[in-house]
Amino acid sequence: MSAQEPIRISVIVPTLQEEKLLDGTLSTFSRKWRSEHNAELIVSDGGSTDRTIEIANKYADVVVLHTERRRQTIAEGRNQGAAHARGEVLVFINGDTMPADLSRFTAAIEDFALRRGPYARASALACPVRFVPSDERFADRLFHGYYNTYVRLLSVLRIGAGRGECQVVRKKMFVAVGGYKTHLVAGEDFDLLARIGMKGRVLFASELLVFESPRRFRKFGYFRVILSWTINGLSVLLRGRSTSDEWEPVR
Repeated sequence: MSAQEPIRISVIVPTLQEEKLLDGTLSTFSRKWRSEHNAELIVSDGGSTDRTIEIANKYADVVVLHTERRRQTIAEGRNQGAAHARGEVLVFINGDTMPADLSRFTAAIEDFALRRGPYARASALACPVRFVPSDERFADRLFHGYYNTYVRLLSVLRIGAGRGECQVVRKKMFVAVGGYKTHLVAGEDFDLLARIGMKGRVLFASELLVFESPRRFRKFGYFRVILSWTINGLSVLLRGRSTSDEWEPVR
């Protein structure tokens, strides 16, 4: 990428104690990939004490550090990354998540950035989420099948929704809605796309399928995870804040 070419895509990865899986996520967006697609890679760390920052420095163009003693919310982490972004399109992806098919993923984001194809008029894109097929159980397929269909349906109904494992947003719209609400410990992902959906279109992009780690579901089980999501989601919708005071990391 020449010095004259503007940055088109900013990939923003919020992290906290992600040394086990971060290498796989960041290596996906290699320097070669970034050069070919006018992209940059930003890691926004929430205060890791393991090897997360060392790994981030190995791959990222920018590493943003949270140095306060208080726990940073993931919303704050994403916003801090966005504040350093030069790209016209912000791709938020978690440190334990990676594209299922990088070529399809990239093509969809480039079309979105260049306003061509089926997502040309969208303000944001929601990504379907699954586990790596080799790690999937029957319950996993049922859950992700239901949840991805639910998000797609909301998109058809012109209601913005989508999980925070991967969200793609035009920077101008992100700024216009004020980014993620930093006081939300949980539910900040759906909240952002819901607010964007009031101003523009949020579309479900099947090409943006990502694989997340099953670690949270394996530790807590589906019932507890879904119950927590539901309670926090309703609280954000009705009260403007989540019920959780702190989102428990699983590593």
